[in-house]
Order: sequence, then C-alpha cells, then structure tokens
Amino acid sequence: MKPLILITNDDGFAARGLRALDEIAMEFGDVVVMAPEQNSSGKSHSITTGRPLRVREIKQDDGLAVYACDGTPVDCVKLASEYFCPRKPDLVLSGINHGSNSSINVLYSGTMGAVIEATALGFNAIGFSLLNHNPEADFEPSRHIVRHLIAQVLTHGLPPDISLNVNIPRLEQHQIKGIRICHEAKAQWNDSFEKRIDPQGRPYWWLTGKFVCNDPPETSDEWALANGYVSVVPIHPDFTHYPAIAQLQHLEVL
Repeated sequence: MKPLILITNDDGFAARGLRALDEIAMEFGDVVVMAPEQNSSGKSHSITTGRPLRVREIKQDDGLAVYACDGTPVDCVKLASEYFCPRKPDLVLSGINHGSNSSINVLYSGTMGAVIEATALGFNAIGFSLLNHNPEADFEPSRHIVRHLIAQVLTHGLPPDISLNVNIPRLEQHQIKGIRICHEAKAQWNDSFEKRIDPQGRPYWWLTGKFVCNDPPETSDEWALANGYVSVVPIHPDFTHYPAIAQLQHLEVL
C-alpha cells in the first residue's frame, strides 16, 4: 500500500508553495490536502472554538484529495486526520511557507503550529519554509531538498515526539551548499505599533517590527541560512526546560 501523506499550510489553499509541496508528495504516495480558506500566517497553535468548522471540496483525483477549511492550520490537521483521511497518515507536511520560520519565528508560525500538532497526535511531520515572501516565489530550487527529506523520513522515520522545522535559503539549486542540523538561533522581534487614523477619524494600530539576531553561532539555523545551507531543526511539543526543575526546587517550600 502506498504511503498516505497529509498536507496543510498557513498561507491558504491557493498558495503556490502548497501546490509545489503536493506535487512532490504525490511522487511518494496518496495525498490528502486540507488547508485554510484564507491566509492564516501568525496563527501559531490556535484552534477554532465557539463556531463550527466548514470544509469545501476543491478536487478529487486518483491519489489526490484537496479541501479548504475555514479554520486554522491546526484545525486542518486535527479534522483531516480524523475525518478526511482514509487511514492514518504516514507523514504530515506543512508548507512550503512563503517566508522564514527559523529561530523565534517558530513560536508564531501557523505552518509550524500544524507540524507540532501532528507530532502531538503521533504522526511524523515536517514543516518546510522558503525564505521568500513573494506570493509568486519560485519553488523550483527547493524541490530537490523537499524530495530528499520526505524520502528520508518515510524510509527511516523520526525519533519519538520529534518533528522537523526545515528552512530553505533563497538561492538557486547549485548555490545551496547542503543541509545542516541546527538549533534555533537566539533572536527576537523588536516590535512596535504604528498609530494611524482611518477615514472615519478613528485611531488604529498596525504592528511593525525588526528581526534582530546578532552574531548567531555556527550551530544555529540563522547562521546556516545566512551561509547558504538548508537549516533543519528538530523540535518537539514538550516545552519543559528540564534542567530548571532542579534549580527551582526551592519554590516547593512554603
């Protein structure tokens, strides 16, 4: 039996990166795509409560089913894996995202929220992002990287409770030096809100900001991307910082 691959994203079902990903995935098995109706970037791990979810069928071909859901990327993984997949997915993919999800961006990313949810549900999962925000981005140079990593995970699996956050530099295929297994660089967004006035004279605030990562170490994702490598960061849903448990034992004393 062919592998079953479930795909979602946060840019929406019509995004060019999603089309590239499902085309590659079909080389490996049967594919079910469920992606948000609208752009859901920055949704992180949010889910929809207080209203029903609605799903629209986009396509049903041999080996490919495509649906649009009016929920979040995490909603898509939860709903599709339970009701729209004919069997348990062998692999869950998210992306290919238009723009970076390296470093601290993983906290905000709907792309990676879907991946972390898939891991929590017990599935092998990979999130792919290309460092190009253009809606018409060229994903052709990324295809050999995506193809290679899908093949490796389908063949060898992943460690328990681990998924992969893959970021691909905006380079031609021959310029990409290789793949590096990394950790997240320590970085932050220096956010600010720009106050504006709407046509009715009412104030509103627009989020702006600057990504700051000074002198990332050579073991980090930001260094790898800046130096022509694909970064692969293993992540997991458990946010516990285990070394701090012993350091905080004094808090148990009342």
